[in-house]
Amino acid sequence: MTIQKITPFLWYSNEAEEAAAFYAGIFPDSRVVRVTAVPAAGSTKVVEFVLFRQTFFAMSSGGKEPFNHAVSFLVSCADQAEIDRYWDALLEGGGAPEACGWLKDRFGVSWQIAPVDVISMMGDPDPEKARRAAEAMMKMVKFDVAALRAAYEGTA
Repeated sequence: MTIQKITPFLWYSNEAEEAAAFYAGIFPDSRVVRVTAVPAAGSTKVVEFVLFRQTFFAMSSGGKEPFNHAVSFLVSCADQAEIDRYWDALLEGGGAPEACGWLKDRFGVSWQIAPVDVISMMGDPDPEKARRAAEAMMKMVKFDVAALRAAYEGTA
């Protein structure tokens, strides 16, 4: 396995294994690689897992800072079906939808489930297209790809 220079590392109070298995069950090309107990640190465990061929680590180690919006994971989706699939799966078991394509999963991790081209639409050199896309996005909770594209194109 090639070592990544930068690898996301998530700290859970005690549900790192559960979270890693949950995420690996949602995304293709994903799996839990190993769980390592760290006896010198009490009940601490380190979990290595892969999502979409990207390596992540998670740790269960008691008192931790809660996750917040300062760090989130953006999932770029090809179409509405993909948005719907990941949105519904990540909300399963107690997640909470938020504005503009954001959600918080049951572990408190923030995710952005968005069309692959949403950033380019909002950054379009045509200021009217960009404004319409941004305004449409601001009214959405889960992205509606057809409505977003219609607003962007001015056909809404």
